[in-house]
Amino acid sequence: MFIRRLSFIGASAVLASCQPDLVTADQFLASFTDFCGKAYAGKLVSNDAVDASFAEADIVMHIRDCSGQEVRIPLHVGENRSRTWIISRTDTGLRLKHDHRHEDGEADAVTMYGGDSRAD
Repeated sequence: MFIRRLSFIGASAVLASCQPDLVTADQFLASFTDFCGKAYAGKLVSNDAVDASFAEADIVMHIRDCSGQEVRIPLHVGENRSRTWIISRTDTGLRLKHDHRHEDGEADAVTMYGGDSRAD
């Protein structure tokens, strides 16, 4: 499994004001409120050959379904609308999951991977 590195210039404002050691999980989720319902174009910033299919595609993220417990961010790569990032509140912090679906809505074989934040 690999991670594609994407750059979303406009959406970086959401994260730019959030310094992890100074912001709680609740504050982080609340920071999406002003951006909810908006879309941001991005681009691939990886030169890795495995990412070549993303390099020529239009990439757009939509910040949607914002609540104090969860934010859903569909990621469109060209015409492919199979991916959604899900950031949710846990008892100890935040969880990021990557939800991948087929056109018929069925889960992809590789879906719901991600991880939880931790306090270091």
